[in-house]
Amino acid sequence: MSDAASAWPTGAPQVGDRASMSRTVEAEDIARFTAISGDRNPVHYDAEVAARTRLGGIVVQGGVTTAILNAVVAERLPGPGTVFLETRWRFLAPTRPGDTITGEVEVTSVRPDKPITELVTRVVRDDGEVLIDGTAVCWTFDLT
Repeated sequence: MSDAASAWPTGAPQVGDRASMSRTVEAEDIARFTAISGDRNPVHYDAEVAARTRLGGIVVQGGVTTAILNAVVAERLPGPGTVFLETRWRFLAPTRPGDTITGEVEVTSVRPDKPITELVTRVVRDDGEVLIDGTAVCWTFDLT
């Protein structure tokens, strides 16, 4: 059995397949991400400073916002065992504490010889504004 076939025991993803997941971002996520990353940028903590920027207020770290895409690829599509090999994301609008965000992926390419997929990726706020858009290349490991 090839690496590609064994990575997807129920069949390889198909071009056009889509998946999504949603979550509400909490103020505590900023503190959790800071503990992990060390990112103490004042735009994440200081309302006065953040209000004076073009962002207009406190914003959640980009890593918190993009984490929903990690969850989608690892849990839904392509699925368990999947990791990013490459990402290319444009940050278009800020995520704020209390926002409900949805990570969306769509398969644009599947390698027949290796468990590699290319995806269009987006993170959308519940009001419909696109916060992040871009692409990703993923590898799915055989977990059997």
